[in-house]
Amino acid sequence: MTPRAPLRRVLVLDDFGDAAPESADWSGLPVTFLNEKLNEDDLAARLADADGVVLIRERSAFPATLLRRLPRLRLVVTTGMHNRTLDLNACDAAGVAVCGTPSLASPTVELTWGLILALARRIPQQEQRLRQGAWQEGAGLGLDGTTLSIAGLGRIGAGVAAIGRAFGMRLLAWSPNMTAATAEASGAELVDKGTLFRRADVVTLHLGLGPSTRGIIGAAELGLMRRGALLVNTARGPLVDQAALIGALQSGHLGGAAIDTHEPEPMAAGDPIREAPNTILTPHLGYVTQQNFRQYFGGATECLRAWNQGACLPRPLNAAARS
Repeated sequence: MTPRAPLRRVLVLDDFGDAAPESADWSGLPVTFLNEKLNEDDLAARLADADGVVLIRERSAFPATLLRRLPRLRLVVTTGMHNRTLDLNACDAAGVAVCGTPSLASPTVELTWGLILALARRIPQQEQRLRQGAWQEGAGLGLDGTTLSIAGLGRIGAGVAAIGRAFGMRLLAWSPNMTAATAEASGAELVDKGTLFRRADVVTLHLGLGPSTRGIIGAAELGLMRRGALLVNTARGPLVDQAALIGALQSGHLGGAAIDTHEPEPMAAGDPIREAPNTILTPHLGYVTQQNFRQYFGGATECLRAWNQGACLPRPLNAAARS
């Protein structure tokens, strides 16, 4: 193993809720916490003298253009084990080691079901009416016997499916590469994309975002949904064509949408989704729990201390981290 100089300055980026300091033991580590969102030029300036950085999920992109402006950087820790906005090849080319941290799937599963229940029973609207002095209006959707369509059956999608079964829902599943065995293991029926939307009372999205899945749900898919059906997205905002989604909500064809992920993040002040009817909007809370942050930042401090001690880096994500 190549000898390593101890880290002198480490920045934890995008700690919007000031949660990182209390989520782990950072004692003895040269860490500074940043709680504002910075553009690439500002990041380059703030990180100019840093040799380590901790990324909270994908809140700040870390492309090759930024890495080239940070010649002192030696270590990147990304919370979780996947970060689509971090250029691992560029890190290897620059000799920058990258390691990940443990993470939990359960927080996003739980939030998904909180949003499904809030949409189905119209909890935000009914609560607001009560505060305004009114009483009940209309009737919500009971879930027992309805159809839950799940796009993506990874750790999160499978967890969502398990709870859907407990509610007595029929489960349909689809993703571009899903097999019948994968669907059957979660108690779901594998269907084609069109059928997934056509038969759904509730659609929940758990796909990864990439060139092939950006905008994968558009006007055609939303148009197939039953009038009054519900859409929940705790995966990635750009999976859905936003203009088509807003149109389906404004026309009343879609009964409601709950959206936890957006582009950009934090959400732009003028984002038109803010004005769309029958929506529940949350600020990317899927992974934001005390327990998951202890996993994230405890894993981050483990990586930083391993570096300073000259030990093997835990959970290496690129060749530079394994050398």
